[in-house]
Amino acid sequence: MQALFCMDMLKNESDELMEGLSEMLKLAPDIRRFYMTLIKGVIENKTQIDQLIEQFSSNWKISRMGCVDRNILRIAAYEILYCHDIPPKVSINEAVDIGKLYGTEESGSFINGILDGIYRQQASKNKKNEQSD
Repeated sequence: MQALFCMDMLKNESDELMEGLSEMLKLAPDIRRFYMTLIKGVIENKTQIDQLIEQFSSNWKISRMGCVDRNILRIAAYEILYCHDIPPKVSINEAVDIGKLYGTEESGSFINGILDGIYRQQASKNKKNEQSD
């Protein structure tokens, strides 16, 4: 979240900044691999992720959201959509906890509501795909 927050604030998604932040955070090799997967995945899929977040955010534009909330939502939405080895409920709970810790008083419930909507939509799509197979 710290890396995406920094990249968002600087409006810089370069590999150089991503690498520099990784070094600054002194990540262990296995954590660094996961970090790079998350950061690159969020950046590569940001348009779709942001559209989904806005769809479930009760008329809040992504640009109006706090930077902390916005990037917590992006990471968790990426995990729900693309990291099938992470249970969606774990991603949601973790995002809510991080939001409560680093966001505003309302961040936890705001994040939970949006991610729950994304999760339900994704689960519904997965169920339809399984039925058509």
